[in-house]
Amino acid sequence: VQLQAFGGGLVQAGGSLRLSCAASGRTLTMYAMGWFRQAPGQEREFVSGISRSGGTTSYRDSVKGRFTISRDNAKNAVYLQMNNLQPEDTAVYYCAARPQDTILVATSTDRYRYWGQGTQVTVSS
Repeated sequence: VQLQAFGGGLVQAGGSLRLSCAASGRTLTMYAMGWFRQAPGQEREFVSGISRSGGTTSYRDSVKGRFTISRDNAKNAVYLQMNNLQPEDTAVYYCAARPQDTILVATSTDRYRYWGQGTQVTVSS
């Protein structure tokens, strides 16, 4: 499956962005999905994940209450609504897909098989 993330940009602190992840090649209904981010000089980190059905979601603590992950299997897409963005959210954001096993939402990068190319999110103070 090929993934493409888009929707990043430059926003002031307190602003919002909505990231989208479009898939082609296979239906996303087969996969649990995740959003990760990587800031310069730092390791890629888990941001949020969603199960195949969308019934289970998970977030890193620092984005809880500000970010919302969702998916539209009919459109073969996953979204990340980011509100009240802060400078520390600045990073390249990646979407990723993994065949779902008994773990509904995985937080480690090595669990994910397919990755999009990333979209830059920059939050100015």
